[in-house]
Amino acid sequence: MKRYLVLENGMIFVGEAFGAEGDIIAEVVFTTAMTGYVETLTDLSYTGQAVVQTFPLIGNYGVMPEDAESKKISVSAYIVKEFCQTPSNFRSQSDLDSFLKRHGIVGMYGIDTRALTKVLRRSGTMNGMITDDLSNVDMEAIESYRIEKPVEQVSTKEIRYLSNDGRYKIALLDFGVKENIIRSLLKRHCDIYVLPHNTTTDEILDLSPDGIFLTNGPGDPQDNQDVINTLKGLLPYRIPTMGICLGHQLLALANGFQTEKLKFGHRGANHPVRDARNGRVYITSQNHGYAVISDSIRPSIADEWFTNINDLSNEGLIYKNAPAFSVQFHPEACAGPQDTDFLFDEFIKKMEVHHAKK
Repeated sequence: MKRYLVLENGMIFVGEAFGAEGDIIAEVVFTTAMTGYVETLTDLSYTGQAVVQTFPLIGNYGVMPEDAESKKISVSAYIVKEFCQTPSNFRSQSDLDSFLKRHGIVGMYGIDTRALTKVLRRSGTMNGMITDDLSNVDMEAIESYRIEKPVEQVSTKEIRYLSNDGRYKIALLDFGVKENIIRSLLKRHCDIYVLPHNTTTDEILDLSPDGIFLTNGPGDPQDNQDVINTLKGLLPYRIPTMGICLGHQLLALANGFQTEKLKFGHRGANHPVRDARNGRVYITSQNHGYAVISDSIRPSIADEWFTNINDLSNEGLIYKNAPAFSVQFHPEACAGPQDTDFLFDEFIKKMEVHHAKK
C-alpha cells in the first residue's frame, strides 16, 4: 500500500506502508546511526518526532525488547529505505513491522532516504505528515505543529527507588531517562531515586542526596522553566551534579547561559567531540536538536569542556560554582560507542570528595 510523507515546504515523498495504520504529523529528523534501531525507537528524547534512518537497511537483526531504553516506542513515526522482513539473530523475539504494529507506530519504507536527508540538511528540520491518503493532508496543521510539554509526557509520575548495595544516594530527575543511564549508575553501586520532572528543590534536599543526576529528554529546554527554577534553587548547596543532553541544557539555563535550536540537530552514533583539556577526540552517540550557545557561557561560572568538531557547538561544561559537569552527548551510549563511559566514574569521584567533607 502506498504511503506518503508531505513536508511543510510542500515536498512529497512516496513510499510503502509498514507498521500501524493511520495519519501522523510530527517533526521530521534524521539519524546517521547504523545500528541500535531498537534503542532509537525507544529513546524518549524522540517524542513527537518522525525518525528517518540514513542507513539503508534496518531490522536485519530483529527486535530484542531487553535492549529497549524505555517501555514503549517513543517516536511518532519511523521512515526507512528498506526494512528486513526476515531478520536473523539468536536473540531476536520479533520483526520490525510487528514491533511497530504492536505499539501503534506508523512506518514508511521504500523512499529515497538519502534525498530526504539532504532536504533536511539543506532546509533544516521541518514538520511533516505521513498519510495513506493525500486528500487528508492539512498543510496548516503541518506548519503549526509543535511538540507540547513532552517532558511532562515522558517523565515518571511517581518515585522509583533502585538499589545495588549503593555507597552513594542519587536524586535522578527524570526528563525522559534512557534505561542505560540507570544501568550505568547501578553498575557503579549507586542507590537511585528516579524522580518526576516537577520534583521541587525542597523535596530533593529532603532526600539528602550525595549527587544529583539530570537526564536526557525531549523538546525545547526553555519550555521547562519550573525545572530551571528548581535547579537554580539547588545551586547554593553545591551538591555534585551530572547532566546529560537535556539535563546539560537545563543546568546551563539555570546558570544564566542561553540555548538555541540547531538547523538539523545531531542524531547518530558517530559524532566527534574534542576535549578542551587535552585535545583528545571521542566518538559519541547524540540525539538533540538544541545546544548551549558557546558565547553565552560565562568563564567565571563554567569552562567549555567538549566541542563538536563538525560545527563547533558546545558539547560539555565543567562548572566552577559547584562540583558539577554536564555533556550534550550520551556517555551511556547503547549500542555505542562507549568512548566516554568514564564520565560516570568522574561523577562518582565528585561524590566521593563531597561525601568525605560531610
